[in-house]
Formats: sequence, structure tokens, C-alpha cells
Amino acid sequence: MTLRDHATAVVKTLQDAGFQAVFAGGCVRDAILGLEPSDYDVATSAEPADIERLFPKTIPVGKRFGVMVVPAGGHNIEVATFRSDGLYVDGRHPVSVTYSDARADALRRDFTINAMFEDPVSGETLDYVGGREDLAAGVIRAVGDPSRRFAEDHLRLLRAVRFACRFDFALDGPTREALAAKADTIKEVSAERIGDEVVKILTEGRAKQGFELLDEVGLVQWIIPEMVAMKECEQSPDSHPEGDVFVHTMLCLGNLPAGCSEPLALGVLLHDIAKPACAIERDGRHTFYGHTKLGAEMAVEICKRLRRSGAVTDRVEFLVEQHLRHCSASNMKKSTLKRFLRQQGIDELLELTRIDAVSSNGDLTHYEFCKSALDSLEPEQIRPQPLLSGRDLIEMGLSPGPRFKKLLQAVEDAQLEGRVSTSEEALELVRSLQERPQNESK
Repeated sequence: MTLRDHATAVVKTLQDAGFQAVFAGGCVRDAILGLEPSDYDVATSAEPADIERLFPKTIPVGKRFGVMVVPAGGHNIEVATFRSDGLYVDGRHPVSVTYSDARADALRRDFTINAMFEDPVSGETLDYVGGREDLAAGVIRAVGDPSRRFAEDHLRLLRAVRFACRFDFALDGPTREALAAKADTIKEVSAERIGDEVVKILTEGRAKQGFELLDEVGLVQWIIPEMVAMKECEQSPDSHPEGDVFVHTMLCLGNLPAGCSEPLALGVLLHDIAKPACAIERDGRHTFYGHTKLGAEMAVEICKRLRRSGAVTDRVEFLVEQHLRHCSASNMKKSTLKRFLRQQGIDELLELTRIDAVSSNGDLTHYEFCKSALDSLEPEQIRPQPLLSGRDLIEMGLSPGPRFKKLLQAVEDAQLEGRVSTSEEALELVRSLQERPQNESK
């Protein structure tokens, strides 16, 4: 059985017991658009007690709001009682709910395209708010009064942009005006919820469109205020003919593919975040010395502020700090180049450098050198088994200490460069290094 089959079975159980039950929200929208829904929500006239009675197992995830989860075939189907919401005082939750009917339930929802119902048994679609027409027209429209909708849940400000971005739709005029008027209220939303929406905007295939819209309606300055300084931060036209740092960053976002990783998306967004702080103009040239190091520090702070995981934050720090290092790759020693190319996250780093290049002067020389080198090397060439260990050095009569690390690194350098390939050759190299004066072998 498919996920839809399991969800339909839940609906049928409720209907057979005499209740109205329908699919609700995003799954209806996606089905009309010809997309495969990733989950199914059910709305019903049955109340939580009825749901608990009808199904052998339920999870009361939001029982006070009429929201239950019914496990079915390894999936969790959310089943919610038709309701009307009371006052919202915290910009997220209603103080109270009143159980109602399908029409009233549709009128409390965020956007018309998310407020339709489908009866999977009869095939009937229930649309009380003009959602079908807005889907056909490619419009994101708030249900009812947009100011009220955004005041009820401030996260809807970001969700409006995300849906416009995901489906390549336009914001309805009054919805857009209300969004811009209430942009500053996004600061009242938890950082984690904001971060999750930002990542979705970045990774669903239209990141450039999404962030340009976030900027136009005044949300960027509240979400990532560091980006505002990118505007009118000029760059030298020979390396960046496209324009200022903000324009460049938007072009980079336009080259992010749908489904890209979260670290890559955030790395692309933030790779030049420190350029305004490091900008120096001299003789008509714009330079940004130190922007990779400072940018990495700023990126870490932004990722922490958006409550991204430690693993994601560490990878973004790596991407931002090293996004120009490939430019010197052709001048690196073989050992240095191999160490560079074997770093965790190198594929994402090279993809960032490619995006950076095609979004500026189009020079892919450094990227192609690194990509060619990486593709030509076998794993054992780039990360060979060590020929010596600290124990081997002790057996040679050497005393453990700081010099161990230097000797072992010298051996690995020689191994990576092809100058030694056996333990015997490595031992001979160590002996020769030991015979040199300390300052000569550093």
C-alpha cells in the first residue's frame, strides 16, 4: 500500500463511523499540481475522543487543539478536528479553539492554496476560498484579511515567500502589502523556526527568487541583517563584472540546484558576508583582505543564531574560510594539494567555487584544475596508509615529543609526493632528517 492508501484507509474508517473526513492542506494542493505529496493530513468532524475510540493507537500531539496522530502502515497520519481558532496572543498559537465544520476550518488557514479539502473516497474537492483559481493563476493569497493572518502566526511571513519561491508564484497585492507592513514581527518568531524556513527557501530550487523577495518585502534585514551591507559594496569589474556583493550573492543563489545540501546552500549564501567589513579601495581597485577568515567567524555566528546543527555550522565555517584556497592549488606542493583535496567536504567546497566563478567573471581555471586533480587520484594516493607510527620512532631510540609530529609529517609529505613508498625508505628518511641540524630540518 502507498502512503495515500494508508491515509485513505484512515479517512474511510472515520467516514464509516458516520463522521465527515477529508484530506486537507498541502497534500490536496500538491495533488492538484500533479506533485507527489510527502505526507497526508486528515481533517474531520470527529473529535479527539472519537479518534481515540476508532483507532487502536493514537498519539495526542496537540489534543487541546484537536490534533491527533494515527500511525498507519509505518506512517504517521495527522488527524485534526475541524475548528475555528480563538485569539492569538503569542504570534503562533490560538488561546482556544472551537470545533466547527469544514468551511470554518478552511477560513482559519493561512493561504488559499493550502485551504482546500479532498474526499479521497468520492473524489470530491471542497474549495471554500478560491484555492483552485489561485493555483491556476499562480498566486499566493492569504485567506481572508492578510494582516490578520500574519498577526496570528508571524512565521507565515516566511512561509508566504517560501511558497511563492517553491512554486514560482506571485504574491497577491494585498498579501504582499501586509507582509511588508508586518516584516519586523518576524523577530518574534523562534530562531529555529526561522532557520528551518530559510533553509527550505535555499534548497528548494529557487533560492535567488526567494532571497530577492525576502529583500523586497523587508525581511532580510530582520533575518540576516549582515546582508544589508552587501548592497552597494562595490567590486572590481574585471573579477566581478556582475556588480556589487549583493548582486553577486544573488547570482550565486541562482546557481544552487534544487535538493542541494544545507551546508552548501548556507555556504553559498554567506561566502562573501564579510566583504563589506574588509573592503578597501585603492587606485580604483577593490580588495577584501581577510574576508574569508572574518567571514567564517560571521557565518558561524549566523548559523548559531539560526539554530543550525553543530555539524552544519562546522561545514559552513570550512566552506566560507576556504572558498578561495583553490586559487593557489596549482602552486601547491603535491603533498599540500593532496591534503587540501582530501578534506571532508571538498566536493561541496569545489561546488561552491564553481558557483562563485560562474556567477562572476566565469573563470573556471582554478576549479577545473582541482576537479581534474581530484578525479585523477585514487583514494589510496590521496590518503595512503601511514608507513610509520610513533611506536616505530620509539623503536629507533627517539624520545616522544613535539618533534615526532614533524618527523611523521615529513614522512607523509614524502609519501604523498612519491619519494618514499615503503617503511624501510621512510625509516631511512627519518635517519637522514635526524642527522641534519634541527634548524635545517624544520
